[in-house]
Amino acid sequence: MALASPLWAQNSPVVVELYTSQGCSSCPPADKILHELADREDVIALALHVDYWDYIGWKDEFADPAHAKRQRGYAIEAGRRSVYTPQMIINGTTDIVGARPMELAKAISEHAAKPALVTLSVARNGDAVSISATTTHRGDALLVHMVRYQPERTARITRGENAGHTLSYANVTQDWKILQEWDGVTALELEAQAVGEHPLVVMIQEGRTGPILAAAQIK
Repeated sequence: MALASPLWAQNSPVVVELYTSQGCSSCPPADKILHELADREDVIALALHVDYWDYIGWKDEFADPAHAKRQRGYAIEAGRRSVYTPQMIINGTTDIVGARPMELAKAISEHAAKPALVTLSVARNGDAVSISATTTHRGDALLVHMVRYQPERTARITRGENAGHTLSYANVTQDWKILQEWDGVTALELEAQAVGEHPLVVMIQEGRTGPILAAAQIK
């Protein structure tokens, strides 16, 4: 694979995380919205399938317990007592319940208008990913996250609330890693491995579930 052009965070896309499940009858409209977001250059859309609906009759084959753990972390940060699907988290801070396109559009616009605190570049050469960043942000420790995703996956669901439906899901996440902690004082220079050709996203986030300050995507 040829060296990819760097993606710069001063034009950083807004990250939309959708917490969803194949066993949730309310989720398909939100899954459809994520398909639409996945085609946009100004948005990084990620589907995180959770496992806590598996008990009602259908095991979500894309689910990862780590996704539910991340969602619970956001709930704790926001002072919420419970988690639910579908839920969208925008740039680690804004919470949207269900499929609400107007509310989502407003949130994306508001986050896109905020000044960038981190300048981030990501380049890929084969299985090697080069990451560099600088920041004016001073606050909590920053974590460098990297996640892979499959642009489209399809599931034929035979039991549970969505029984009888074949559903398509966009940008299904997998292999979520925290690469390292970054103090933000010295410039970040990091190389990571990403074996295979699945697209990837690198994010700079306050802790595990704080505000996302920058993100870059290589498709």
